[in-house]
Amino acid sequence: MIIEILWIVFFIGLAIQLFYILVLFGRFAFFYKQKPNRESTEKEGVTIIISAHNERINLKKLIPLIFEQDYPNFDVMVINDRSFDGTQKILEKLMAIYPRLRTVTVDYTPAHVTSKKYALTLGIKVAKNDVLLLTDADCWPSTPKWIELMTSPVRLESKTFAIGFSQYENRDGFLNKWIQIETLWTAIQYISFALWKSPFMGVGRNLCYRRSFFMDKKAFKGLWQIESGDDDLFVNLYANGNNAAVVINPDSITYSEPKTTWKSYFTQKKRHFHAGKYYKTRNKLKIGWYAFSHLLFWISAISLLILSGLNQTWEQFLLILGIIVVRSALITSVFRSARRKLEGKIQVFWSGFFDVIYIGYFWILGAIGYQSKKVRWK
Repeated sequence: MIIEILWIVFFIGLAIQLFYILVLFGRFAFFYKQKPNRESTEKEGVTIIISAHNERINLKKLIPLIFEQDYPNFDVMVINDRSFDGTQKILEKLMAIYPRLRTVTVDYTPAHVTSKKYALTLGIKVAKNDVLLLTDADCWPSTPKWIELMTSPVRLESKTFAIGFSQYENRDGFLNKWIQIETLWTAIQYISFALWKSPFMGVGRNLCYRRSFFMDKKAFKGLWQIESGDDDLFVNLYANGNNAAVVINPDSITYSEPKTTWKSYFTQKKRHFHAGKYYKTRNKLKIGWYAFSHLLFWISAISLLILSGLNQTWEQFLLILGIIVVRSALITSVFRSARRKLEGKIQVFWSGFFDVIYIGYFWILGAIGYQSKKVRWK
């Protein structure tokens, strides 16, 4: 009886997994073709928004890189959020070099709001242009075409949101490889659903939207009490199949400084999972059905392998093992193809190994983050 139940669970989990891999994610990974870049002679103004708390070193590196962008009509707004590391001094020096750099200083955060959302709101309110391109102080654009490509759907296609991809810098060590592939996997999910006209999140390291829309929605109304989610929750609340587009081009991405310790990484991911509890129910189900079927698949597969070995039913053992190999090959193909389209690279580190340990990562760290009552930005 137990074996029969395990087989039923195995094939249910497999069926759901194949639907996600081949249909939902497969459309992006295997069939999406990059659109030709549309441009007009008139370049609408863009304001780059950067919220920075004690980011003196990163800003010193980032600001010159941004002003190398191949786009004629943009300025940069840095919100100096309660910094005490000399950020203000370096900003003053940079403003003397780059006249299109402006700053807003935040001296305190009111008790009823969260720090980063408050800082962003102050900066966006006084932004010069209606098209806003958001990134973080520890990020940098991959190419001089970043502004042009990331803002194109908003400027030229009447979209409200343009959702981009941001990867982490490649470094040595297992932690870095894990961070890169987990970031890629998250992108595969939110980009795939956006292509099916069902967007559910974006990342503030590479996100574009209109200031007029932000102000019309009264900034982060309804989200002030949540420490994280100035990016994914804002997109989750307002983006839809008609007003949002994804930008899929290696020249449009940003790179970020990765965490260098497991403690700092877990703190970051705890914050991200915490924001997920405020997603719309239907968006939780988009992620949840895959995660649940993933868990069912591996639990039932491993159990059946063990029982088949004990009972010496080697035909069943080989069947299960073959299905696992085929599914692993499919998911590896999704990763490789998606990375080529997003980053222009095809190498994928340990995707089969990642697929198994992701179960523990998602269900354990996810549960901790989901149940957390308080998290911090910085």
